[in-house]
Amino acid sequence: MEKRVMTDSKRRKGLMAASALLGGVLVLSACSGGDSDASGSSSGKKDSQQQQADEAAAKKTSEADIKIAPKDGSDNASINNAAKVTVSKGTLTDVKMTTADGTAVAGQISADKKSWKPTNQLERATTYRIAAEAKDADNRVAHENASFTTVSPTNSFIGNFTPEDGSTVGVGMPVSINFDKAITNKADVESHITVSSSSGQEVVGHWFSPNRLDFRPEDYWTGGSTVTLKLDLDGVEGADGVTGVQQKTVTFKVGRNQVSTVDAKTKQMTVTRDGKVVKTIPISAGSPENKTYEGQMVISEKFKETRMNGATVGFTDDDGKGEYDIKDVPHAMRLSNSGTFIHGNYWGAKSIFGSVNTSHGCVGLADAKGANDSSTPGAWFYDNSMVGDVVIVKNTGDKTVQPDNGLNGWNLSWADWKAGSAA
Repeated sequence: MEKRVMTDSKRRKGLMAASALLGGVLVLSACSGGDSDASGSSSGKKDSQQQQADEAAAKKTSEADIKIAPKDGSDNASINNAAKVTVSKGTLTDVKMTTADGTAVAGQISADKKSWKPTNQLERATTYRIAAEAKDADNRVAHENASFTTVSPTNSFIGNFTPEDGSTVGVGMPVSINFDKAITNKADVESHITVSSSSGQEVVGHWFSPNRLDFRPEDYWTGGSTVTLKLDLDGVEGADGVTGVQQKTVTFKVGRNQVSTVDAKTKQMTVTRDGKVVKTIPISAGSPENKTYEGQMVISEKFKETRMNGATVGFTDDDGKGEYDIKDVPHAMRLSNSGTFIHGNYWGAKSIFGSVNTSHGCVGLADAKGANDSSTPGAWFYDNSMVGDVVIVKNTGDKTVQPDNGLNGWNLSWADWKAGSAA
């Protein structure tokens, strides 16, 4: 067997050839994907492919542009007009609104299918989610989603008002609004509340406290007129960090003009309706020790029967129990918040009515136990009276009832009433 011996010269030539070969491979590897044409034809091809892809994607994307209000993530949103979905370059096909727990919220897409809003007022301190879908002219579908949280009770205020929407009341009934938060920006709040009458009477507001605002004309409402209350308080700052949430219109009717005058000296009550005396009723007012307030008072509540306990208004015996506790007082109508009523009385002798004042401060009329005898004076007056009727009490020897004790602002002069306005 022949033994071949590689010389150093041959070995060096072989290594050089191998290096050249490997070097060529490395060069080719490093240049792969690079420009093979100085003219840049490869780059142009890629740009063209990207443009085609973009155009294809654009053809698949809907032109419908959906907008949801409030913006996604909003808090302290209004409960009235904040929630709304609109679309441009398309029409809405479906909108779903739910609370955080999945409860559906009713809403309606407009006739032109360009907008949607909830059917009812939203709740405070509640998180809502909206999912909307729309199509453009080529039936391409677009989607949009958002969630928001409505204003919390801590950061908002509402006004509880009387009388109620659609009610019929007497000529003395003021519009009385009690706010659940103290109002410091009185002028701003009052300027966003309007009260008007079909009679054309001037109506002015009066602040009794930071929480109470009443409205009335100079004289009693015109009988048969319609009064409109508009609350435009949504977003109005009532105090630092506290905004209104109400946007409401309320109307009520004013009935016939009935004013009843109680004379504690003659112990008679004269009932006048539309300027004519319709009845005179014997009464028993407060005793000399417990006189009845004087002044113009407005019936604010009516109860066919109610309980009257002296302990609730400070009339107690030595044992702390009420000097009286009558569980079925008939035909009772409230005249003040402090406990003044005009009511039926079945427990007193019939001889006291028209002859002696015996009560703890109320005005009593002869009546029957059970409140079912329509022939009694107490029943007649109850049946012929409505909330808002005026009862004027005179000659008791007591002070005039405070104007904020019940709905009794008529005891302020017109000048003093207007001085209490912040507008």
